[in-house]
Amino acid sequence: MENGEYSLGELAVRFGMQLRGDPDLRVARVATLLGADSGTISFLANPRYRRQLGATRATAVILTEEDSRDCPVAALIDPNPYLAYARIASMLHRAQPATAGIHASAVVSADAQLAATVTIGPLAVVEAGVQLDDGVYVGPGCILQAGASIGAHTRLTARVSVAGAVRIGRRCIVQPGAVIGYDGFGFAADRGAWVKVPQVGRVRIGDDVEIGANTSIDCGAIDDTVIENGVKLDNQIQVGHNVTIGEHTAIAACTGISGSTTIGRRCMIGGMVGFAGHLTIADDVAITGCSLVSASIRRPGSYSSSMPTQESRIWRRMVANLRRLAKQEHG
Repeated sequence: MENGEYSLGELAVRFGMQLRGDPDLRVARVATLLGADSGTISFLANPRYRRQLGATRATAVILTEEDSRDCPVAALIDPNPYLAYARIASMLHRAQPATAGIHASAVVSADAQLAATVTIGPLAVVEAGVQLDDGVYVGPGCILQAGASIGAHTRLTARVSVAGAVRIGRRCIVQPGAVIGYDGFGFAADRGAWVKVPQVGRVRIGDDVEIGANTSIDCGAIDDTVIENGVKLDNQIQVGHNVTIGEHTAIAACTGISGSTTIGRRCMIGGMVGFAGHLTIADDVAITGCSLVSASIRRPGSYSSSMPTQESRIWRRMVANLRRLAKQEHG
């Protein structure tokens, strides 16, 4: 990452924030409230960190109007400090642009269709019929099988495997170890044995999608697996075949989505959530971490199914009470 340097006055004007402090002060990097020093900018969005505000040595802090009253340094005031921080951090810590070209150790088919501004890193493999649009970055060790298509300015960071029946849109980021478009879990029972069901669908990924490290997205069994525009997937997520994930939905790590489930737009899914197959989840649904989703959710709202951790002795009593209730109900 390369750092820029900006005055507080420039940041306030660019992002439409109110500034309390010297507009000529300059910042070059971000920091936590307690880890900050001169030349850094921090933020306060979670009230549990408010007690750290008085001790900060940051040049400036991004926070709300209410919190700014206790800020001992320059304040950039915004009703959504975390969003403002994200935008400023992206400007201060920009990724260094890659130099277009093909590394000598990469294996690239003569039949691949590459824009002039493509970058292909060491030991990458690009097979025949692959299409890479302007500004695509293919990092070290990536494998793109015959027929895959990658949209402009998408970045495959390292060791990403993309099957041939995959279409990835523009400005996407795919983190190391992601596996996209290979067979899902499809087997038919045959008198105690299993017969593999061919997986013949594709994967279609929209624009501005981010896919975390070691996340797997299965190809469709017959129809396509679809990840719509703006979806954000954390690390180590399993997306089964024929799943559809709607626009701007965000899913945290270690979630598993069984085949043919449709998740709506703008949903927020916590970590380690498990979805049974063939479900429909409405738009604007939030599901808390470690929940088990075994039935469709038809209305927007917040849903939970896991119990918070208790002391073992209390947990055992709770389980015993549940068993007693079940016996009473069944006589």
